Amino acid sequence: MKAHIHITLKKGVLDPEGKAIGNALGSLGFDGVDGVRKGKYITLDIAEADEDKALKQVTQMCEKLLANTVIEDYAIKLEA
Repeated sequence: MKAHIHITLKKGVLDPEGKAIGNALGSLGFDGVDGVRKGKYITLDIAEADEDKALKQVTQMCEKLLANTVIEDYAIKLEA
């Protein structure tokens, strides 16, 4: 099973990298880009065939290592 994990900063947490990307896009002539937020995308191959068990396992990975849950949110999508 493959797990796709999107990790983003929570609303209200400052994102200086996103701000820098937005400014750079504007200076390159890409007007109208606003509210840029930078995040992470992680894919994992999981040896678990049961979807519920895989989701529980990946959730634990996110909670313990992959995401800083104080300032980050994460979303998991599983693919057989």
